[in-house]
Amino acid sequence: MGEFLLDNIALVALFLASGALLVWPDLSVFGGAQGIGTLEATRLMNQPGALVLDVREPAEYAAGHLPRARHIPLGELGKRAGELAKFKDKPVIVTCRSGARSGAACRTLKKAGFTQVFNLKGGVGAWSQANLPVEK
Repeated sequence: MGEFLLDNIALVALFLASGALLVWPDLSVFGGAQGIGTLEATRLMNQPGALVLDVREPAEYAAGHLPRARHIPLGELGKRAGELAKFKDKPVIVTCRSGARSGAACRTLKKAGFTQVFNLKGGVGAWSQANLPVEK
């Protein structure tokens, strides 16, 4: 068995790397923010004081966004996080097209002291695929 591993070290490394990539999205790679699905996001959105934050570019946001979503593009979030201060201890669901930019936004919000930050897994794409309402 050990001989097989040594003879096929590249295959073993590829196997381990691909396995790590499969579980990566489920780990806390969102800067300490929890990744949540559409069902959990809907539950959180119904809590008093919850905020949905869309960090996409203006044209993307205008094309369709989650109901009652507040729009601050990711590039502006660092300097505009103060506008969201009243939500520091409330649920903040962050979304983008697929979940990558919202992951970066979650890290920014966590560093700014927000305590309940959630990244919508799959972003607006997953939301639309689940046939949930979108506002324009």
